[in-house]
Order: sequence, then structure tokens, then C-alpha cells
Amino acid sequence: MIAAIKPAGSNTRGLLAYLYDPGRHDEHTDPHIVAGFAMLGMPDPGRDQDATLTQLARHLDAPVHLRNSEFGKKVTDHVWHCPVRTAPEDRHLSDAEWADIAQRIVEAAGIAPPGDDLGCRWIAVRHADDHIHILATTVREDGRRPKLHDSGIRVGDACRQIEKDYGLCQLKKGDRTAARRPTQAEMHKAQRLGWEQSSRDWLQNRIRAAIPHANSAEELLAYLQADGIAVKPRRGPSGDLLGYAVGRPGDLNKDGEQIFHPGGRIAPDLTLPKLKARLEAGQPEEHPTARRDRPTTPWHQATDALDTLHTGMADDTHAQAHITALGELIEATAQKAPTHLHAELRAASRAFARAQRSQIRAENQAAHTLRKAARDIAHTATGPGGSALAALLAALVWATIVAARWHEANNHAHQTEAARQALQHLKTAAGHALAPVLDSLAARQPNEQACQILAHDVRAAIPNHADRILTDLAWPALATVLADAEAGGHQPHQLLKEAAAQRELTTARQPARVLITRIQHNSRNPAPTPRAEAARRRTTTRVHATGRGAYATQPAATPVTANPINRPRL
Repeated sequence: MIAAIKPAGSNTRGLLAYLYDPGRHDEHTDPHIVAGFAMLGMPDPGRDQDATLTQLARHLDAPVHLRNSEFGKKVTDHVWHCPVRTAPEDRHLSDAEWADIAQRIVEAAGIAPPGDDLGCRWIAVRHADDHIHILATTVREDGRRPKLHDSGIRVGDACRQIEKDYGLCQLKKGDRTAARRPTQAEMHKAQRLGWEQSSRDWLQNRIRAAIPHANSAEELLAYLQADGIAVKPRRGPSGDLLGYAVGRPGDLNKDGEQIFHPGGRIAPDLTLPKLKARLEAGQPEEHPTARRDRPTTPWHQATDALDTLHTGMADDTHAQAHITALGELIEATAQKAPTHLHAELRAASRAFARAQRSQIRAENQAAHTLRKAARDIAHTATGPGGSALAALLAALVWATIVAARWHEANNHAHQTEAARQALQHLKTAAGHALAPVLDSLAARQPNEQACQILAHDVRAAIPNHADRILTDLAWPALATVLADAEAGGHQPHQLLKEAAAQRELTTARQPARVLITRIQHNSRNPAPTPRAEAARRRTTTRVHATGRGAYATQPAATPVTANPINRPRL
């Protein structure tokens, strides 16, 4: 059940005319009052042919007119409007049930507090099966104004309880971090102009797409302006930026003037102060374990940056900063990924936008490394190699799982759901990116004897998950990755342990796939020559010492001749 409180101006009769008219498409049927502050003597134009809208408006406005006649300063904007709608899958409620719901909502809002006979005048009009409209005039019978501060939160809480009491579809509790829904006027305008989105939704997507490209608020506005968006900065006498508003090209008012929307009215996290905090956070000292000897691309650097996410989740303010920056990295990846992945990654970015913000203040400096990775991809990345992109997408999947778990632990219901929606899109994209990599690796599967040796490494390094890994359809590809790594001087046993430590495998449906991307990423640099020689000597010794045994899991395949581990048996 959704109750949307709307300021409705000062024209009580005008709103009544809408509630009692047939609607633009004759969707309003049988309009009538189901509840009110005092039903006795209430004129109802829907039930009494002699009653008029003007009579009803005067009846509701009586305390307003009395106060305005007694005090010098007149009350304006006194009309309070709250449509209350059930979900499409909910049953149709009776008039008596709607009357009880309306009474509970006006009590929660402060329009008519329980036990208070001097509350505001109000009515609830029903003109459809699935919703009512509550109209009130916000001057009490004693001439005072009602206390409506935070009424939206109280009404939302009342709706959650009503859903339980009436067995209706239960929605998640709001936390005041959601973007504003498009108004009916905005949706109708978008439909009339042939736009798929309302102006504010469209502008929100464009601003979020621009964030990874900017290092300051000024750069962000310049980028938006270069992208064809109308920008209206608000500056102080010194020239400092104090605020901003943006407009969609072609979105004009009745006088042909550009319509502008302030950032805070587009989404709560797009106000100028919050954007400055994100974009202009100082750079912390480099992490002491940062690798300096690894030549990397922006794709590899982003995967490395995601490895720091776990350590940054211990403190809530740091966790919120990392999750915000994670959304920027998903957006940057969506912009630079191959065309066949754009749809899924853009859907993931849009879904994750809701998960980026909560009531917890972000310590943005803590996520500098992750945010820098997003900037590097947006500014310098070229087409990624298959394995580099697959590794990054797999890391994004895991990071999104971590974000969803953090939100869930903090009872952030909307953000948890948004992260899970983004996760599904990321998993699909990761599967598409990894498929050609798996095919290529499986085609070079090591011979049976080498697979036996590598299977022994799996059982020794990850005993709790060995059976699932060795029966995974991606095991031949993982065997190839391990063989290639050992040929480069790495130790498969150690690589497996490191990869398993970076991402727990209990919840992984395909653990071999998870290990492939991690091991490819960790072993992409050749080891020093002495280590490589030692590894080759160890391999030779093991091949002599190990015969066909219990670890054989694959039939013989064409050997990879470039890999010493696949040398024929002597």
C-alpha cells in the first residue's frame, strides 16, 4: 500500500472537482465519501443530488475562513492531499475497510490525532476499486495549524501495519533515501513527447554516467554541458559554486522556457555538497601491501581495487563509501565494456544506484582507490582482453554480494533488494564474458596424468570444496589455468589457497569458474626465472612419482605442448 502525501495548494474546490469528475479516460467510477471528520451532515455530491462541490468545499474550509477573518496574515497552501493505493495483486477492499484505513492514516499524519476533537477537517473519497484520496484542510477547529513534520514517515509506518492487518502485499519500510517518483504530469509529458523516461529519471541517469569522468563538481558540470544538457550553476559573489540545476533538452514550460531541476530533487545523493564530498575527497596514503612490480591495465587495477573491499567493510562509514564507489565502477565498466554486454551492465548500474545511498554518512576518502579505478576505466581504458574483463566482472559480482550482505545486516531493505537486482544482471554479464574464455581454455586441457596431479593440488589446498570443483563443468578449463600458471613458475597449491581466501566458495554455484578468474588475475605476471626452473624441476619429479590414481577425473585430452607439466610419461 502506497500513501503519497502531496501539497495541493489552496483550492479545495479544484481538488474536489478532480476527485468527483469522470477522469481523463473515464477511469473514475462512482465517486463518493467513505470516511470523514464528521459524517453527519456532510454534503456528498456523489450520493446526494442536491449537494454541490462548492458546498462541500465551504464545509471543509470553514476553519480556514474563520482564522483568516480573525488574523491579519492569511493561511495559504492549506489543502493536504494523500492518495492511498493498494498493490495490483491485492484484493478489493470494502468501503468500511477503506474508511478504517483512512482514519488510521489521518491519525498517523497528525491531521486528526486520536482522541482530539479539534483536529482538521478531512474526507476520504473513493472513485476506483484500488484507491482512495484523502483531502484535508490544514487549519484545526481551534485555529491552530497541525504538526505535520515527518508525517510521511509516520504514514508510511501506518501503511506497513495496515498491510499486515488486512493481509495486503507488504512493502519495505522507507528510509528517505529514494529518488522522487515521476509525477503524473511528468509521465504524461514524457508519453506525449515520445520519451521513454521522465525528465528527472533521464537526468539522473546522465548525471550518474558523468560522475566517473569527473574529479570535481566543476568538471562534472562541464562534462554535462558538453553532453548537451542544460546546466544552470548558482554561484556566490566570489564565484564559488553554491548549487546547480540541470535541464533536459526539449523540456520546456508553457512559455517555451527551459525547465531546470535542482540536483537534490533528482536524487538525494546528487546535491552539490554530496557530489563534492564524493568527487573531491583527498587521496589517502598508499596501502602498504599495494603491488608496485605488476604492470597492469585499468581493468586489472580495478580488480585489484575490489580486493580491498573486504577490509573496508568493518567500519560503517567506510563501508558506505566503498559501496558508493562500487556503483561508480559498475557504471564505468558498463560504458567501456564490449557492446554485447552493454544492456546487462547498464541495467546493473541503474539498479545499483538505489544501493549506493543510505542514511549512513560515507567517509569518502576511504574509497579513494576504488573510485580512482573507476576514473581510470572511464578516462583511459580501451577494449579489455577476455580474461581481464571476466576477472573484473567476477570481482564485481562478489563485491555486490558483499554490499547486499552489509545492507541486509543494517536492515536496509530497499538497498538490499536493489543490490540483489544488480547482482542478477552482473551474473548474466559475467557468464557471457567468461564463456569464450572457458571454451578457449577447455580446448587446451592438460593430459590425463597432469589433471590427476592438479586434482591432487585442489584436494590438498581446498579440501572442503574439492569434490564440487572437480565435478564442475569448468574443471578442464581450471586445469589449463593451473597448468599455465605452473609453467610460468607459480605453485598451483598456493594459487588455489590464495584464490579461495579472496572469495568464499560455500555460496558459489560454480566454484571452478570463480577460481579461474581469480587465478588468472593473480598469476598474470611471469615468475622470476629461478622460481620457474624450480617449479619445472618439481613438476618433473612429481610426474615420475605419481601414476594413475584416485584423482583421475577427466579422460585423456590433447596435451598442451607448451606446458612442461604435460610432457609424456617416461
